Amino acid sequence: MARKCTVCEHEKVEEINRLLLEGVSLRNIAKQYFVSAASLHRHKEGHLPAKLVKAQEAQEIAKANNLLDPVVGLRDKALSILATAEQAGDLKTALQGIKEARACLELLARLQGELQERTTVNVLVNPQWITLRTVILKALDGYPEARQAVARALREVESNVVGQ
Repeated sequence: MARKCTVCEHEKVEEINRLLLEGVSLRNIAKQYFVSAASLHRHKEGHLPAKLVKAQEAQEIAKANNLLDPVVGLRDKALSILATAEQAGDLKTALQGIKEARACLELLARLQGELQERTTVNVLVNPQWITLRTVILKALDGYPEARQAVARALREVESNVVGQ
């Protein structure tokens, strides 16, 4: 017969669930409510109501949207100043408005994860890799079968990397 979850049976289960969702450490919750960290871990993984988890995720998304609002406001203000400066023929201010609007758009894209900023490194053309590969294959000169097997394996790995 399976044991009952000590956390589910705890009189302060709602408070414990809230703290778990907030990311408070299991050790701290365990001390505060006199339950084991292992019990808390099992409860969090298997018993924490799915609706509570979804509600927490929705709350985090709402917080992220609230962070975007001021940036959107700055962008709108910069575009408004740009339009006013253009209408007045003030090119210097218009150019500054363009610069600020661009910076706001870039920040918004970065915050929303729409701006790709990762660099790609092709290790296959790296001189150190080429040297290492050559040294490995030369070391296997006296072992033709092993050399062929390693060369095949290297070609396979390299073709998989290129195919990605």
